[in-house]
Amino acid sequence: MMKLTSKPGNVSKVEKFVNQLVNKYKIAPDKQCNILISLTEAVTNAIIHGNRKDECKVVQVRHRRQKNCLAVRVSDEGKGFDYKQLPDPTSPENILVEGGRGVFLMHQLSDDIRYFNNGSTVEMQFRL
Repeated sequence: MMKLTSKPGNVSKVEKFVNQLVNKYKIAPDKQCNILISLTEAVTNAIIHGNRKDECKVVQVRHRRQKNCLAVRVSDEGKGFDYKQLPDPTSPENILVEGGRGVFLMHQLSDDIRYFNNGSTVEMQFRL
């Protein structure tokens, strides 16, 4: 498990965490990239949107190995969000809009994604 205070600079610690997972579970390089990008996006969203950069709040990252996949769960202390109501970043009116692509990328790069606790926890699964 990794705990981070909600300081945007702490996102840089995700790479070391992913490298540890890669070594522990012998994860292929293409999956490593998908996990790193997805987890970076999830932690960034948790810090900025979930905990609103409140350094008194933490983001927790947990992982567990299941049969042939790795599940990574990111939780913040925010109120959550309605993940079904996010604008589509690929629609013409949103192409030039800054931001709004993190959740889209997480969905594209993970093999399965689920939300818990009103959206304040996201679990991404990656087949190994």
